[in-house]
Amino acid sequence: MENAVIVDVVRTASGRGKPGGALSEIHPVELLAATLKALVTRNDIDPAIVDDVIAGCVSQAGEQTANIARNAVLSAGYPESVPGTTVDRQCGSSQQAMHFAAQGVIAGAYDVVVACGVESMSRVPMRFASVGRDPSGPGMRARYPEGLANQGVGAELIAAKWKLTREELDEFSARSHQRAAATAAAGGFDNEIIPFEAVAPDGSTFTHTVDQTVRPSTTAEGLAGLKPSFYTEQYAERFPQIGWHITPGNSSPLSDGASAALIMSESKASALGLRPRARFHSFALAGDDPLYMLTAPLPATQKILRRSDLSLDDIDAYEVNEAFASVPLFWAKELGADPAKLNPRGGAIALGHPLGGSGVKLMATMLNYLEATGGRYGLQTMCEGGGMANATIIERL
Repeated sequence: MENAVIVDVVRTASGRGKPGGALSEIHPVELLAATLKALVTRNDIDPAIVDDVIAGCVSQAGEQTANIARNAVLSAGYPESVPGTTVDRQCGSSQQAMHFAAQGVIAGAYDVVVACGVESMSRVPMRFASVGRDPSGPGMRARYPEGLANQGVGAELIAAKWKLTREELDEFSARSHQRAAATAAAGGFDNEIIPFEAVAPDGSTFTHTVDQTVRPSTTAEGLAGLKPSFYTEQYAERFPQIGWHITPGNSSPLSDGASAALIMSESKASALGLRPRARFHSFALAGDDPLYMLTAPLPATQKILRRSDLSLDDIDAYEVNEAFASVPLFWAKELGADPAKLNPRGGAIALGHPLGGSGVKLMATMLNYLEATGGRYGLQTMCEGGGMANATIIERL
């Protein structure tokens, strides 16, 4: 049985996911295509050897519909013989793409595959496809007659259940910006970010290489002045335990971006003269309460640690996606995790969360961190809409 290895992983720098953001003038197909081109160029491979391209994308509507993976393959200039498919596991979509890619290699179905992801939240807003429609269906409504809440309320419920204070949430969020800014200043993201020729609203062009969402001057004191984002009288009446601590400052910002990983069998990498950077060690999935929605990283982590026969102490870095500050904080509190190992280069609160592109994006940051520090194992997990999570352990080679 073959090892599945990561040969390379790249991403665009994040742009603010709103009109005027650094990448808001770019069609999402072109964002994704840029990462596909970069993998071929950086590794000097013939794209004809790619067996499949698996892309994560959450809002598969508007410019992101009609199988964006295949459209990006063609836009990137890959041969017409290279197929592509698009998957949706909400925020973990491109992490799931990596799972499918690596598992296909391990099973012998692929020799070379690209796992990638993209989201242009400025051009295809969240819930764009479901405006005026109910995606839940009558069976789900009957099972949850009171209805589910949005992710922000889920983050509030987590903060209430695990007794996380507003101060803790804001301090964690400020630290995310500080770690990200320090990493950027030291060149820590240089190996993962590909230069992207972007277009400004006035039609001029510029090279985008810096995450637009990082705010180096952020402090917990400054964040303390922000108002809660998800309070309504109806929710306050339904959930009296909530303290209403979730604000724009301790949530991930709307973001644009894309990412891609070149994954292959260890023997194929050797035959091509390529150096594998990491191997996939273990995989896990979990579902949890869809009302709390964001708690599944905990059972996913517990499951993958059992499967891998590793303990949390064996892990040198853990990337827990910062959809909201309450998610990595409750995870760390429940598991007794070392805060120094948790998102050591900052997370989505600072670096952005381009939904479908975030899974591979986190992998890029985690792998480069392991290489810079000499760490061996990295654990990545992400909360996902509907109450799910992926977990992945890699071993640096």
